[in-house]
Amino acid sequence: MSNAKKHLRRIGLAVALFCATELPFQAIALPARPQAARTQVKNIILVHGAWADGSSWSRLIPLLLAKGYNVTAVQLPLTSLADDAATVKRAIALADGSVILVGHSYGGAVITEAGNDPKVVGLVYVAAFAPDAGQSAGSLSASAPPPPMGSEARPDAEGFLKLTRTGVFDDFAQDVSPALKAQLFAAQAPTNVKSLGGNITVAAWRTRPSWYVVASNDRAIQPSLEAAMAKKIKATTTTIAASHVAMLSHPAEVAAVVEKAAAGAN
Repeated sequence: MSNAKKHLRRIGLAVALFCATELPFQAIALPARPQAARTQVKNIILVHGAWADGSSWSRLIPLLLAKGYNVTAVQLPLTSLADDAATVKRAIALADGSVILVGHSYGGAVITEAGNDPKVVGLVYVAAFAPDAGQSAGSLSASAPPPPMGSEARPDAEGFLKLTRTGVFDDFAQDVSPALKAQLFAAQAPTNVKSLGGNITVAAWRTRPSWYVVASNDRAIQPSLEAAMAKKIKATTTTIAASHVAMLSHPAEVAAVVEKAAAGAN
């Protein structure tokens, strides 16, 4: 063996012995490989619930626009889960880039169904149903004691349900101003039982990160059911002392959750 080869062999042996010892300076680590900066999602699609329309986000939209988000509030037909999910999918298709879906109440079932689109990178549930495959908003509601608002829905001959004045003023939105209650009652969208009873095919929350706002004073969905759903889907959970329409009575707190989702999902 040449002297050069012997020298290289000694160096290799020395390095091996050095790595095998437990000297104090063994803990000195090499600089970490730099990671690509996280890109904040800029597209927010808001999905209203039953007995409502896109105006139910009226106090949240300006807060998100002021932060530079591209905001779309869809108008669901509330005729069936399939029809409602198709409406959201059309909005997703028009978005340029990744999307956060935000669903309120029954809208949570809609984003659970529509959220399997590759553009969707996160889901935010605001006092919302989060069904699994084979479940519906209605079946989840029936799994808990009936909420006070449950007795205030009136059906018509074609299967559409409408809330009474008491249902809106005392149970749906008890913590907003009388003027806003009156607007919600006047503008409520009758909701077909096919929407509330539509079963989920594939639950998007199983493959996407989720955030959940529990409304602890909710009289439309039992707060205990909201907490149980948030736990099941492993959502990052925020509890707000609000009525069912937390995005109207506490818009800044709900906006903060949406912003965290936009920053943490991509």
